[in-house]
Amino acid sequence: MNDTHKLVNDLSEQVSRLVRDELRLARMELTEKGKRAGLGAGLFGAAGIAAFFGGAALVAAVIMLLARILPDWAAAAVVAAVLFIAAALLGLFGKYEVKRATPPVPTETLASVRADFDMVKERARR
Repeated sequence: MNDTHKLVNDLSEQVSRLVRDELRLARMELTEKGKRAGLGAGLFGAAGIAAFFGGAALVAAVIMLLARILPDWAAAAVVAAVLFIAAALLGLFGKYEVKRATPPVPTETLASVRADFDMVKERARR
């Protein structure tokens, strides 16, 4: 009876430690995903700003084209094209980062917890 009591106490301590470790792992995983989501959202915002300035430069290019018909508009058009390319790249990188951060579930930790409980169940059956 004493050995059984000791085994139950050991199992209880091990399960408690396991749960604490898994919770710490889940917290770390969610923190990492939160950082990625924030970075992705920031890149989307930067893409929007770059696109806005690209549109403003394109408008300036059209105005210059109509006002002068030559060289001034070419410089504005080149700047607009560069800004639109930057916006496209920022948007793609932002989308990639947001995709890496979703779903905001600690999938690795959940898989680890499932494996741990399966192992505990298997040992309990013996």
